[in-house]
Amino acid sequence: MNTNSSYLPLTSKDIAKAAKVSQATVSRVLSGNTNVQPETRERVLAVIREMKYRPNGMARAMRTNRTGNIGVVVSRLANPLYPEMLQILGQELTEAGLRMVVWNTDETDEGAAASAVRESLVDGVIMTTATSLSTPLYEAVMMNAPVVLIHRVVEGWPCDQVSSDNTQGAISVADYVVKAGRKRIGLIEGAPLASTIRDRQSAFRSRLTELGRPLDPSLVIRVDSFSHKTGFDAASYLLDLAQPPDVMFCVNDVIALGARDAARARGVDVPGQLWLIGYDDIEMAAWPAFDLTTVRQPLKRMAHEAVALLRDRVSGASLDHSTVCLPTELVIRGSTAGHRMDR
Repeated sequence: MNTNSSYLPLTSKDIAKAAKVSQATVSRVLSGNTNVQPETRERVLAVIREMKYRPNGMARAMRTNRTGNIGVVVSRLANPLYPEMLQILGQELTEAGLRMVVWNTDETDEGAAASAVRESLVDGVIMTTATSLSTPLYEAVMMNAPVVLIHRVVEGWPCDQVSSDNTQGAISVADYVVKAGRKRIGLIEGAPLASTIRDRQSAFRSRLTELGRPLDPSLVIRVDSFSHKTGFDAASYLLDLAQPPDVMFCVNDVIALGARDAARARGVDVPGQLWLIGYDDIEMAAWPAFDLTTVRQPLKRMAHEAVALLRDRVSGASLDHSTVCLPTELVIRGSTAGHRMDR
């Protein structure tokens, strides 16, 4: 039998010997750990390329009980907010030396993600669109699987949760339109299943009532989904009223962009006749064609917190579940005439 070592699979020990570094250094380079001198990293990578080394992920997973894979569950990818969130989460996970596995799924059925956790195909899950109907994921949470909710949260779930302050964000919109002297305040809202939407529209309504300017029910319309079309149709209905709104608050930017085009199609001047305000501050909101006043979510900070919490949960370093709520910012643009709060 031929026992020539050239037929044996390469190991990180072989790479370390060829690069004249420790095996721990090779492991740090392979995991993306930044605690390696640049010239040392390059030398190790050069040896890896030359020797055509491929790490044995299965063996490493068996040895460490870790795969290095993190599942990220999303839905509604037609909303630009979620691809943007995915990109930021991917960057954070890469910097942490982890790989992202994405599930685009119905927001009430996260069975594939839950199964992957139970079967140890991933070390943990970051969930972007959880609701109280996310039953398979809830079952995984109750089994103490490493799960972090980001963006949407579910009250009472025993897991780490990271969100932005949707209540305060909506309050800032209510304060803004009342202080600016808007008389007929319109609202395009959605089903209150998701915590984000529920908190935004509830806080907006409550704050207007506190300010002595309760919403006129005739100026409120609910959409059954969030898209440019539903925003266009809802805004068209409100603008065709005998006495249309002079400001519309849309509970996310996607429907606000549809509302902007509905106003354009009817020759309604924005901001001369109608102010428009969205929520999320997706990239398109800042485009000159929309120039949308909106509430900005701190997506990068949210992603950083979520990844840090999940790493702690996977390693077992953290026992108590954390709930993180980060501040939002009202971003004033041309769709409200650039009107500042301090005027």
